Amino acid sequence: MMPTPPAYPAEPARVLLLGFGAIGRHVATLLAPEREAGLLRMCAAEREVAAHRDRAVPGVELSTTGTDTDCPTWAEALAEADLVVECAGVEPAGEYGPQVIAAGMDLVLTSVGALADPETALRLLAGPGRLWVTNGAIGGFDVLGAAAEAGGLDAVRIRTSKLPTSLLRPWMTDQQEAQLRSLSPGDDPVTVFSGGPAGAIEQFPANVNVAVGLAWATRGRADPAVGTGAGVGPQAGQAELLRRSLERVRVELVADPAAGRSRHEILATGPAGRIELAFESAPSPENPKTSGLTALSVARTVRGALGLP
Repeated sequence: MMPTPPAYPAEPARVLLLGFGAIGRHVATLLAPEREAGLLRMCAAEREVAAHRDRAVPGVELSTTGTDTDCPTWAEALAEADLVVECAGVEPAGEYGPQVIAAGMDLVLTSVGALADPETALRLLAGPGRLWVTNGAIGGFDVLGAAAEAGGLDAVRIRTSKLPTSLLRPWMTDQQEAQLRSLSPGDDPVTVFSGGPAGAIEQFPANVNVAVGLAWATRGRADPAVGTGAGVGPQAGQAELLRRSLERVRVELVADPAAGRSRHEILATGPAGRIELAFESAPSPENPKTSGLTALSVARTVRGALGLP
């Protein structure tokens, strides 16, 4: 008997990218086969559309979250979308993401650091739209999640090493900035942050989304016989589990002049055992400062959200 061919939607799914920088353009390129096969149509929203026209991806329409008048507005593009894919950063994710969820639309969240803010997390989990949280530049979440759900993790740690100049931030003092700029191969690595994911994402929003993603993956599950507190609904219960996990996960961010690639080392321990994972991300073809694995994870999540092969 011949296998039954997969059933594809009669009409192409309409995907709206929020943000069309390095990650957004890479995602659009990765999903080109699906676009060319007629399985999806894609539109990208940017605040300043004119600045992105010279980097347009064939087949991807541009819309604006700003004041451009020669393209669809954010509201118009959102009204036509079946799925929104956030690739814009922590701040825009917190600004626009809850609107998408409240409108009953599914949202793929790339800037997972937005979940470190308790109010934003509640709104993103409130529905009726569904939230799809991407893995980003790390993985192994199936094993970590299973261990956490069984109460098998007591401690979770992530150590991220990056080139010093990629960690420069506007809030740094002249002395801090000079120290990072002066590091060269052969010098010892310098720890620029040690603490929890919420503090890390506040100071380094572009560098440690993976830490919040790790907290999300290891939040565990509520005991169905006990719940997470009297009168707590499902979304608030998930937010409370995440809050506890954010307190448990420890983050170390290291400026390493010998780091050829961004490196993430995870150590999780507890009754389930000792789990060690390490990831080195090849750079994005769109921007060498961005991990290429992030866009791969987003594209895979989009396919899953739309039920595509």
